Amino acid sequence: MAGTTSFAQKLGNSVKKVSENKSSSWWYNHHMRAASRAISQRIPLVDFVLEVRDARVPVSSEYGSLRYFPSSSRNIIILNKMDLASHSKTKEWMAYFKEQNYITYAINSHNKDNIKEFLNFLQAKIRDLRRNMHLSNTLTTTVMLVGIPNVGKSAFANSLHQIGRVTAAEKGKLKQAKVSPHPGETKDIISLKIASHPNVYILDTPGILPPEIADVERSSKLALTGAIADYLFDQSELAQYFLSILNLSHEYKKWGKISESDKENQIMNDHTQDLVVQAVRRALFEEISAFDGNLEDENDMVQLIEAQFTTLRKVFNVNSDSFDTANNIVASKLVNLYRTGRLGHYTLDSLPRTNY
Repeated sequence: MAGTTSFAQKLGNSVKKVSENKSSSWWYNHHMRAASRAISQRIPLVDFVLEVRDARVPVSSEYGSLRYFPSSSRNIIILNKMDLASHSKTKEWMAYFKEQNYITYAINSHNKDNIKEFLNFLQAKIRDLRRNMHLSNTLTTTVMLVGIPNVGKSAFANSLHQIGRVTAAEKGKLKQAKVSPHPGETKDIISLKIASHPNVYILDTPGILPPEIADVERSSKLALTGAIADYLFDQSELAQYFLSILNLSHEYKKWGKISESDKENQIMNDHTQDLVVQAVRRALFEEISAFDGNLEDENDMVQLIEAQFTTLRKVFNVNSDSFDTANNIVASKLVNLYRTGRLGHYTLDSLPRTNY
């Protein structure tokens, strides 16, 4: 969409500069390089590879290193965070991947029923493998999770471990893979048991980005969804890019019936409070609805986003003498609400074809 292009390019160029900066302590550092080698060495040895992607960016969040290995029925694409993406678009992406002969499964790592269904699906695949390969039913099966940072691999692994152990009536202390909203926190490969009789273990691995990302549009999407550390670039650029997407979507129209909140009951400094979220939605709805410019025009879009920032400073109760500081506070709060699904559900990648 033309109205978002300049914001995506601005953010993407900022990310690209970081990826090209060899002195960056975060981007493809020694932990990522070592983990990348370890993962590549283990992929041929495991029984299944689950490539975890972010359902909001089903192509942009691809784990590129898998391209160096032969395509296999033992490779399964997991579209995680399906609860944050457009439900209809996720269905279309699932149909697309199926037509491309990929095995794909959409997941919400925090939904127990969803995890149980996937475990049943995975165990059926394991039984098929043993039968086709004439393997003993007592052999241990190993499944490896791979993916870029912050697609939810560790949360997925923990849920599989917890649900799998409970289902098998296993006793003993549960292990836990480290989960963080910040990308790049997992540094080592961790093994977790997810089934018994026969045993199935899952290997949670560190998130790996390629040494460089040349595509600025892909860079901007990965930054917005949280795959790249926020401190590497200006938070205002993230928020502006999100607002350009929101302003051209239909998501805000759902907020038209939100009533004025009771200001006395609101904790305005806590942007995660439901009443504050309602106030943010209401303010954004009113700003977009009242705007009579052309949102496909870059200058008009900038004008609307500036007005939205001004309004949101009041909604979030941001008081600062510094204009830039105030905007960064607003940006940080706004991006957090987007990433937690409080401001709608968006799929940022477009399908290669439109016949779904």
